[in-house]
Amino acid sequence: MRLLSRVATVLIISVVAIAPPAARVQAQHEDITLHPGSGYVGEKVYVTGTNFTEDDYWVYYETDGDWEEVLDNHDCEVSSSDLFSTEEFFIPKSSGGAHEIRVCNSHSSNTSYRVAYAYFTVKPKIEITYPSAAEGPVGTTVTVEGLGFGQNEENVELWYDDEVVEDYVPVDQYGSWDATFQIPHSAQGSHKIDAGGDESRLYQVGDITFTVTAGISLSTSSGSPGQNITMTGNGFVANERDIKMLFHGEPVETDAEIIRADPAGSWNRTFAVPEMPKGTYSVSAEGEFTDAEDINALSFEIKPGLVLSPNQGHVGTNLTITGGGFAAGKNVVIEYDDKQDAAAPTNSSGSFTTILLVPESRHGAHSVTAEVDGVVEATRTFTMESNAPGVPELISPADESRVGLIGRVRPTFEWSEVFDLSGVHYSLQIAASANVTTAGNFTDPLVSIPDIVATNYTLNATQALPYGTYYWIVQAVDGAENYGGWTAAQSFRAGVLPLWAFILAIVVVAMGIGIAVYFFVIRRRIYYY
Repeated sequence: MRLLSRVATVLIISVVAIAPPAARVQAQHEDITLHPGSGYVGEKVYVTGTNFTEDDYWVYYETDGDWEEVLDNHDCEVSSSDLFSTEEFFIPKSSGGAHEIRVCNSHSSNTSYRVAYAYFTVKPKIEITYPSAAEGPVGTTVTVEGLGFGQNEENVELWYDDEVVEDYVPVDQYGSWDATFQIPHSAQGSHKIDAGGDESRLYQVGDITFTVTAGISLSTSSGSPGQNITMTGNGFVANERDIKMLFHGEPVETDAEIIRADPAGSWNRTFAVPEMPKGTYSVSAEGEFTDAEDINALSFEIKPGLVLSPNQGHVGTNLTITGGGFAAGKNVVIEYDDKQDAAAPTNSSGSFTTILLVPESRHGAHSVTAEVDGVVEATRTFTMESNAPGVPELISPADESRVGLIGRVRPTFEWSEVFDLSGVHYSLQIAASANVTTAGNFTDPLVSIPDIVATNYTLNATQALPYGTYYWIVQAVDGAENYGGWTAAQSFRAGVLPLWAFILAIVVVAMGIGIAVYFFVIRRRIYYY
């Protein structure tokens, strides 16, 4: 038995000793390693491998259901020791998660002929695509691109510091998106930009920063001396003090209150454009920590302008005209409704002052212009008053009175005076009936006399009235052509008798006298003789 046991042991050892050579002749599979094995879209990756025996290989990357050739056979190399290596390539746009990278042999470029594969894990990231420097003042338009997010991921939000600046950002099938926003009020320095959605959480997405620089803006880029404009500053240091606004390098005058930035580095202040000749000037600001050189200066154009004092009134108003922003040492011609009324030279600062008396002109807007060398450089509007004068009272002839005796009558009409700052003249109408229009004037006047300066008027020979009943009305009109209401009509009777009746009466009286003379004088004398 011991002998048999020893023989069996020898046989087993012999079999075990023969087995290893059989294992060494088995085929070994190609194997690859990615460097690195995870990262972001755009990451540089290269591949190494072992047990590669052929000469030509292609490398493909799976992009969300499709394949993209990232390396061809000229970018891949196999050494004499069956070691495989490639050039670097960039991870294409693709959604977050694992994406297969496969190596295919030379028999076909079809990805189904893979000989080895490995997985690259794409992580989400964001980057600023505009502006390229990732810095600028408050209000800068910034475009952020997201890469490696989930395929068609929902509820993606873009954050600036602790504020959501864009939400529900649409994501494509490759996990890519872009969003644009304007930098909100924030203090000078670096500020965090982050993003996240249902799959790509904020903590998984690497933060990026935007550097806020100090900047200013103006409510307008041009104006005239004395005009109020507002400067707004942003991106200054939080609570920065001693801020000054600079116009042509010099501080502009403001109220006594010190300009100080708020905790977000913002401030604003209104100032009057300095008295300077027309031209383009640099505008900037500086503060306790912010130098004028740190700010992109703005250009402000001073243009000629006029100030009217007052800018509305009546005929005869003393109108003071102040001009600024003109060229220095020029003669400025002032026109009211295209008629020259004044002229004045400009001083070294391009300013002048003159006075004109507002002429008679219709109520409403009137153009006041300033010309230099025949060219209109500034225009303002003077508004003429539109208050209608009052209604006068009719004095004479009294209502239902009689004027004159016989023939054509030339009565004198008299009414009360009406006062108006623009001056007053009157219109008189006489008619044979009291019928008036809706405006109050006679429908068919016999006599119509406008522009009567006095408060009375006597008809001339051509206007004399024959015997009859008449009606008269008066209206006041001021120098701004504002028409007052017409008076109520009053009647009067011209003459006692018509001319024919008067002649007839004379004839009758004469005949009566003649008959009386005949009977009492002539006939009696005949009787006695």
